[in-house]
Amino acid sequence: MDGKHMQIGEVAARTELSLRTIRHYEETGLVVPSARSQGGFRLYTETDVARLMVIRRMKPLGFTLDQMRDLLDATDRLDAGDELSPDEREVLLQRVREYEQSAAEQVEKLRVQLARAEDFAATLRARLPEREPVRP
Repeated sequence: MDGKHMQIGEVAARTELSLRTIRHYEETGLVVPSARSQGGFRLYTETDVARLMVIRRMKPLGFTLDQMRDLLDATDRLDAGDELSPDEREVLLQRVREYEQSAAEQVEKLRVQLARAEDFAATLRARLPEREPVRP
């Protein structure tokens, strides 16, 4: 196999996604292997890995599969190099802006949750007696 393609195991290791999750994203049409080996194994490119990383980053922010598909469609069309009319380009850029805004809002909510969790952990730590040093 040349350096341009990776099998699903390597992609799973690089993206920290399970094989099952990658296959699920394939079944739902979010990512499609760029090729198949003669033996029928899925083969992925760096572009496929980048696409999976977008999906992986969207998931914890609460984006749905449909939203992931919509954003990927917009970025695919912007990146395709096809001639887009100024109006088409602006519509696609606006979609990306809306997802960026939504992601920023989710990040802020997560920061608040993290601060509350840290405060809670500190409150619990304060209730515990100090540990005595371990003696050999």
